[in-house]
Amino acid sequence: MSRTKIILLLIILSILALFFIVDAQQYFNLEYFQGQKDIIIAYKENNFWQTSLIYFSLYVLIAALSLPAAAILTIAGGGIFGLWWGLLLVSFASTIGATLAFLASRLIFRDWVQNKFGDKLKAINHGIERDGIFYLFTLRMIPAFPFFLVNVVMALTPISARAFYIISQLGMLFGTVLYVNVGSELGSATSLPDVFNVGVIRAVVALAIFPWLARASVNFFKTRKSMRNFKKPNSFDTNMVVIGAGSAGLVTSYIASLVKAKVTLIEKGVMGGDCLNTGCVPSKTLLRSASVNHLIGRGDEFGLKEAVATPDFKAVMKRVHHAIEAIAPHDSRERYTSLGVDCVEGEATITSPYHVKVNDKVITTRNIVIATGARPFVPNIPGIEETGYCTSDTVWSLEGLPEQMLVAGGGPIGCELAQAFSRLCSKVTIVQRGDRLLPREDPEVSAAIEQYFSDEGIRVLTAHDLVNFQNSDGSKLAIARHKDKEVEIPFTQVLIALGRKANTDNFGLQDLGVAINGNGTVSVNEYLQTSIPNIFACGDVAGPYLFTHMASHQAWFAAVNSLFGSFKKFRVNYKVVPWATFIDPEVARVGLNELEAKDQAIEYEVTRYDIDDLDRAIADGENRGFVKILTVPGKDKILGATIVGYHAAELLNEFVLAMTHGLGLKKIMSTIHIYPTLSESNKFAASAWRKKNAPEWLYPYLEKFHRWRR
Repeated sequence: MSRTKIILLLIILSILALFFIVDAQQYFNLEYFQGQKDIIIAYKENNFWQTSLIYFSLYVLIAALSLPAAAILTIAGGGIFGLWWGLLLVSFASTIGATLAFLASRLIFRDWVQNKFGDKLKAINHGIERDGIFYLFTLRMIPAFPFFLVNVVMALTPISARAFYIISQLGMLFGTVLYVNVGSELGSATSLPDVFNVGVIRAVVALAIFPWLARASVNFFKTRKSMRNFKKPNSFDTNMVVIGAGSAGLVTSYIASLVKAKVTLIEKGVMGGDCLNTGCVPSKTLLRSASVNHLIGRGDEFGLKEAVATPDFKAVMKRVHHAIEAIAPHDSRERYTSLGVDCVEGEATITSPYHVKVNDKVITTRNIVIATGARPFVPNIPGIEETGYCTSDTVWSLEGLPEQMLVAGGGPIGCELAQAFSRLCSKVTIVQRGDRLLPREDPEVSAAIEQYFSDEGIRVLTAHDLVNFQNSDGSKLAIARHKDKEVEIPFTQVLIALGRKANTDNFGLQDLGVAINGNGTVSVNEYLQTSIPNIFACGDVAGPYLFTHMASHQAWFAAVNSLFGSFKKFRVNYKVVPWATFIDPEVARVGLNELEAKDQAIEYEVTRYDIDDLDRAIADGENRGFVKILTVPGKDKILGATIVGYHAAELLNEFVLAMTHGLGLKKIMSTIHIYPTLSESNKFAASAWRKKNAPEWLYPYLEKFHRWRR
């Protein structure tokens, strides 16, 4: 920070300190003003312009320094000068003072903040550049929001000083009118009963309800602007149209039907979406068969000599499809029809915020919920179409076990399927463009998983970029680039697991102008509204977390906000989001890990407990992995937890519960856990934190105390 900035900051801090040291605030209250009112007004009558200038200058100074006196000065302005002249003085003085505070904050802090947190502020800066005027106007219209915070925060953004001044003056105008009017009513009072006349009561009531009216007005005009080009029907066929019958769409429809809304659910494919048909259910079924085969292969460890199993891939896949068929009735058209949901099979097209076309029918609806999910992303790599490939959507149609499987991608899906096929006796190679597997996890987690995979015979090639696929003389070959060298990887089947892409095409979003994020997901606000207020989105198509449990979580908010948002809306809560990668050992996490904590500049303390020391894990032959907890330094508040181990996803739920309800490690440590169980690892991790944070300075005194007692 430059010398000029430091001097300016010291001057401001000195004036603020002086204000409180001399207790100047005693002169800025209603009682003092009422006591001095006659003297001030008499002086004003003889020195009008001088009084106006003194008042104006004082107000600018108070506003510029963000001193807690602006509200009473505004009321006093009405009492001294009356409504109209007081309004003129206050309106310009408050805006000039706010702009001076804005400029001072920008001069002192903006460069430092942008340099230190620029990467994290990119999205905020972009939003301010796009919608900053609207945000500022909204904040200025709500008197309950501390104006000094608006001045400081907006100074850190790219908004121009000119725009800040103009929008501030316009945004504060109505609130200023109310405050000055209260002052003018108080100023005309000659006795205490006069203070409570009808005019004052009206002004006070107006002040109380103004924030609500301001917010409602802003929302009304914003909605009207986005809907002005669309004709609203006089009546509607249904309360809600849901597009997509995956987890998000099904839960949305279910909740809507529970509250007796009429809902139409449109699905062009099979009910249940990815989770039932190509995701969670089939993958976990496959993983179970693979893990059983792997466990049998470990028979010698458990005293079972010559234990051998021969995988029958067709039988394994038959079991996968049987599991899908067994669970399908939960998501079936028959079930949802019995709940009162109108289930329609066909391709939906949104032609307006109130009209959805499906087949040859146009449905009028008050709200629309987009729950179209996502699909595997397939890159345009030369030769990929000629050699053929499968994805997590199509791998379930394989009729034979690939002799050599190449898995492109080392994220959760790639790792899960790679281990499953390896354990079913396919020779598997994982090619990961990044430096490590599971890049969203901490490096020590990735290192552990890579070692476990290597021990099982899975070939892991990190920092390899696939550049070509070849099919020559009946042999398939992938070419990857690694440190300026080309590596040849033979395969019989390639599985593309390089992420997923939101399904936003070919059903009308672009024609309506619904905003789409840079990553392809539908842009939604904290209420899951899109840029068109009566169109909502939830699940994978909206993000930011592509999990079935998150889709279900969002679905509640989409259903309730779309049906009852005119009266009350609820913000989606992403504070405690758990997830797991179902490899063996499993990787499960909730909250922050070290990567994220460092990226967000959050201070933390790490506690780790290694599961190789856990009795039940030793007995089960599953004594590998660890529990890693991040806490606030010196406190037991949990910032995040990562578990690598047998049934880690089940063990994580204790930390999810604790974080959701604000329970710390002391509560987990004091909870009785059954012996011998895997869940004891959570208690031992909490105990490790307690031991590390024990008051060691007290121990010598305790030793002396007990010696004295002996």
